[in-house]
Amino acid sequence: MKNKRGQGLSTNAIILIILGIVVLVFLILGFTIGWSRLLPFLSRQNVDSVVNGCVASCSSGSIYGFCTQVRELIPAEGDSIEATCKEFATNPDYEKYGIKDCPAITCPETPAEGEETPTEGT
Repeated sequence: MKNKRGQGLSTNAIILIILGIVVLVFLILGFTIGWSRLLPFLSRQNVDSVVNGCVASCSSGSIYGFCTQVRELIPAEGDSIEATCKEFATNPDYEKYGIKDCPAITCPETPAEGEETPTEGT
């Protein structure tokens, strides 16, 4: 009797199997420990998207989107900042991000911190 051997795996198939396992492990790690810990070198800044969101709120006349909706701005340097488009536009500290005030929208006055809001009928 002769020794019969089965067909072996080609080199391409072995490489594809190894690549598939590496990608699968990478995805599992990303979803379990978090993408920010797995890939800290990726930039998370979103200044352009916040600026575009504020411009869109202004051009559409969205009072809520410009005056009330809190947006998280993540600059390349420093910590994230949470504020509304109106606060970004009127605070001189945030002028460098290029968010402009919207003359078409008049934001309602908000009471200062610690002040009570007047209630109806009093």
